[in-house]
Amino acid sequence: MRIGILGSGLMGGKLGTLFARAGHDVIFSYSRSEQKLKRLAREAKGHARAGSPADAVREADALLLAVHWSRVDDVLKQAGNVSGKVIVSCSLPMNADDTDLVIARTSSGAEALAKKVRRAHVVSAFGTVPSEVLFSVFEAKRKANRPSLLYCGDDQAAKHVAARLIGDMGFDPVDAGPLRIARYMEPFTLLVAQLAYESKGGPELAYRFERFGK
Repeated sequence: MRIGILGSGLMGGKLGTLFARAGHDVIFSYSRSEQKLKRLAREAKGHARAGSPADAVREADALLLAVHWSRVDDVLKQAGNVSGKVIVSCSLPMNADDTDLVIARTSSGAEALAKKVRRAHVVSAFGTVPSEVLFSVFEAKRKANRPSLLYCGDDQAAKHVAARLIGDMGFDPVDAGPLRIARYMEPFTLLVAQLAYESKGGPELAYRFERFGK
């Protein structure tokens, strides 16, 4: 699969690297430093290269949106036409100092994004785990008991793409339903962050859902 990375910070950089190592073609884009993009592409050790957001979009089968909420409009402007594209978003709608959600309860960042890109297919995924755990989960992906990872969206084909990428990263994809369920997933992300960064044990934290009683 050809994947364009819009945002090459912690989440974009790590997920893009692991997508490349899982065998996908990756373009890293949107960083203040072109050298950083080239370094990420070089260190990914797979089919990866650096480019502009427009480059990332042009040939992509899927896009990963991984920028701070304050940068969403700018990166979309640079990306250009995203009609028909699958956009997997892990961008949480946080305020400027990352202390609170600016969209919550009656809507979500994922739904607001979908309104900005009405002809694209938005799936919310990957935001509910800390970036620090991604490499460990990927390295352990052959184990029987994988950690869970929630995703939601309105387009079934786009959700299949997201589920494949989630599985490639070593997680068990859990379909949470339509995109409006991001209203619950995004606050859940803050709970995971609290446990990862404010509790003992460190940020390499994942979660797993199991069903009983059947």
